[in-house]
Amino acid sequence: MKNSFPLSQKYKDFINTVENVDAEFLEGTTASGKTTVGAGIKFMRMVSRSNKKLHIIASKTTGTAEKNIIQQDNGILDIHKGKASYYGNGDKDNKLPHIKFEGKIIYILGYDNKDKWELVLGAQFGCVYIDEINTANIDFVREISTRNEYLLATLNPDNPDLPVYKEFINRSRPYEKYKDDIPEEILSELREEPVSKWRYWFFTFKDNLSLTPEMIEKKIRSAPSGTKLYKNKILGLRGKATGLIFPNFNRKKHVVSATELKQKILVGKLKFKKFSAALDTSYSSKSPDTIAMIFQGITEDRKLMILSENVYSNKDLNYPLAPSDTVVKFISFLETNRKEWGYAKEVFIDCADQATITELRKYKRLNGCLYNFIDSYKKVEILDRIKLMLGWIQQDCYLVVDNCIEHLKELGIWSWEEEKDEPEDKNNHTIDASCYGWIPYKHFIGFEEGKKK
Repeated sequence: MKNSFPLSQKYKDFINTVENVDAEFLEGTTASGKTTVGAGIKFMRMVSRSNKKLHIIASKTTGTAEKNIIQQDNGILDIHKGKASYYGNGDKDNKLPHIKFEGKIIYILGYDNKDKWELVLGAQFGCVYIDEINTANIDFVREISTRNEYLLATLNPDNPDLPVYKEFINRSRPYEKYKDDIPEEILSELREEPVSKWRYWFFTFKDNLSLTPEMIEKKIRSAPSGTKLYKNKILGLRGKATGLIFPNFNRKKHVVSATELKQKILVGKLKFKKFSAALDTSYSSKSPDTIAMIFQGITEDRKLMILSENVYSNKDLNYPLAPSDTVVKFISFLETNRKEWGYAKEVFIDCADQATITELRKYKRLNGCLYNFIDSYKKVEILDRIKLMLGWIQQDCYLVVDNCIEHLKELGIWSWEEEKDEPEDKNNHTIDASCYGWIPYKHFIGFEEGKKK
């Protein structure tokens, strides 16, 4: 095997991990070498080790596979010169495009063409490589995942709400040795029920030893800092292809630890002026919309802090929640946060959900409770809410506790519509809840121009 591609220690460890691994998912920045090392070296090594004759490389189209995986410099034919032969139009024995390697057949499939990939899915395969699995037809991924001994997949940053993340990628786990290389945003999402032999790897520019410092600097300069392109390509963070609504939200600056906040409260360095809580609801079992609970506080130095969240989706529950169920869970949420943070006397509920509001007021009438349940005030239009939040984020006056995972995810993916000058109507349920809670107190948050401390 030819190998003119220098390998970092992490890539060497990745290549040499051949025992007790059934699936591996490779994510990271642009130009990190994932495809070259993943397809050209690791995948071919696993094919060589396999006792199966049939294997698969899948990309968006067969043409994409040829250009990016098979025929490019340091592609499969280059690395395995003299050992691997490509038959782009098939041959007399195999009509589909394929590679012959060490007496084995590697079919080349385009997952955009269901008619083509369905032709081969009656068989069992040894190794399967899926290029950019996050853009693949999810039916193809589900089908092929049960028909192989070893799966290797690369992915580029994309909308983390896609089903491929929940069903496959986020069920893998990193090796402890390289866990600290993974951005906190992504590590926090690797929380679905794990599969013991599924591994996750995150690669960056520094893992591609063929890049000089000058080449890396040129790539970094090509994407303006704070843009969606920069987050995806340079930082390797997940997010949608459309424009982010809050591109100025920076986890390093705007995410805080609950433990540190409580310590500051104890020593008198942090005081809250007002606590607020809110509820946004959706009871659909057919959509990913959620029932979102938010608890937040406004400090004496005019900062809004998102302190706690609870999120439920009827789509994921065997026994969907009804408004009466939500009441019990919401009261428990409020009580937990009262004891942990403080008392939010006024609680704001999505005014479009009169059923839940009626149930909450009924609960108070029959049982008595500390909270006043108030219809949300929606006369502050959505674009004005966004403008206020953008300003508070810019002033470092909008902070989120690190265990508010869903809220952090929404801040990182809520986007503008591609063909309309308006925000998409999804990925914003905890954000909506937060807005219901701060709208009545917005004059306590942020600094007027020229008065920033």
